[in-house]
Order: sequence, then C-alpha cells, then structure tokens
Amino acid sequence: MIVVTGATGQLGRLVVEDLLTRVPADRIVAAVRTPEKAADLAERGVQVREADYDRPDTLMTAFEGAEKILLISGSEVGRRVPQHQAVVDAARQAGADLLAYTSVLHADTSTLPVAGEHRATEEAVKASGLAYSLLRNGWYNENYIPTAQQGAATGTIIGSARGGRVASASRADYAAAAAAVLTGDGHDNTVYELSGDTAFTMDDLAAEVTAVTGTPVVYQDLPAKAHAKALADAGLPEPVVEMLVAIDAGTAEGQLADTTGDLSRLIGRPTTPLRTTLAAALGS
Repeated sequence: MIVVTGATGQLGRLVVEDLLTRVPADRIVAAVRTPEKAADLAERGVQVREADYDRPDTLMTAFEGAEKILLISGSEVGRRVPQHQAVVDAARQAGADLLAYTSVLHADTSTLPVAGEHRATEEAVKASGLAYSLLRNGWYNENYIPTAQQGAATGTIIGSARGGRVASASRADYAAAAAAVLTGDGHDNTVYELSGDTAFTMDDLAAEVTAVTGTPVVYQDLPAKAHAKALADAGLPEPVVEMLVAIDAGTAEGQLADTTGDLSRLIGRPTTPLRTTLAAALGS
C-alpha cells in the first residue's frame, strides 16, 4: 500500500495521478484532511482516508497497512515541525518500509527562509529508524506565474535577485519523481537534490514572458530595501515581503541554481521548460 499525504493539494493530486499510471488504484491511499474533497479519487478506486497532521489518531488509521508513505510538507509555516513529527511517529508505528519527504533543495545548508522547518523534519525522518528518501525539491515553474502575469500587465518585473539563477521545473515533474521513488526499488536512505535541467536569471524570465505574450517585459533589479518598499507599497503583508526579499537574496547567492540532473534521471525525461509552463498559464 502506498500512502500519499496531502493528496488533495496541488502537488499531492499530481502524485496520485502519476501513481495511477503505475499501480492499481486500490494500492493507493489518498490521506487527506477533508475526505469529501477526494470524492473523485474514491470514484476511481483510490482508498481515501482522513489524515489531519494536527490529529495523530487519524494518522494512525490512515497509515494502517502502509508499505510506503509520502509525507508532503504542510503549508502552515511555523507549525510544520510538530505536524511533520506526528506523521513521522505514525509512520514508525505503522512499520512502513519507506518514508519519503518533500523537502527543499540543499535543506541541510540552505539559508532560505523555508529551509529551517524542512531541515528539522529531515532530522526527525532520519531519527525514526525507517528507511527514507528525502526529495529536496527546488523551485516550481508555477511559482513564477503571478510574476509573469504582473510583468505582462505592467511591462516590468521587479526584484532583488541580481544575476542569480533558478533551476526550476514543473510541479508535475516533482510529482513524477515522487511517484518513481514510491514505486521503484533502490531508494532506501537516499537524498535527491531535485531541480530543473537549466537555470535562468530574472532577465531570462522577463524575456520568456515577452516571448510568450508578445508584450515587451523587462526586469528591474532593485536594492533589497527598495524591493521591500515596492512590495509593501503594493499592499503585501510584512511577513510576505520579508520572505520574498529573502528568497531573492538566496537566489542572488545561487542557492536555487544547481542543475544536478537528479530530477530528470528519476523521471526518465527532460524537465519541463519554464516557457512551457508560462505558455499554458498565460494562454499562449
């Protein structure tokens, strides 16, 4: 039995969809906070079980009979460590053969604002005594859709990433990698640094938006303080402003630039180009 947590989320649904091409539906468990949201999966033969990271009793029931479990990181920043620990504890009690976790690129050394909780979760996974696979996901192409839309509307993309590069891939690429690990052999106690095949700068991003939309778009690089002020003036909350500026600082330092090849090797094909994702999102 393969259990996918967060199976109605953006990544989780894609993982389940990919698994359905690899194994019978009745071997898949969609572990979700709200089972009603997974009614369509149940209709296709997937087992749907309630699993709330804040209610450990539901996790024990959801993981019954689990051979492999995918812990998709929660979305509640600041609460993820205890939530993930509950999942790890339940996976250990269930006696799973493998616990996979969606982490972040170079979680052990990254200074990105999202890295701390991922690093703590990785430590918990390793301490569980279970065989594990750490899927350290880089950035998603989809992260840049709002930026691309804003750039197409105004003609300018702002940031403070300087000439830093990002090796992103599509969310479906990362989902396919997770499915490959969950259905394949030889993934015990592995760490995969997952990223796109090519890395781009923010100038490149602006050029891609231009190519896709036909609207001239340029990238304007700002000092970090000016970037923060522009975001605040646009009405973004202070925590979001701080996160976005910190991500750009990490980008400038090259923390999202690695093209390791792990992702394309796991999925057996090249990763999805940024332009493909942008074209689908922007309707071109």
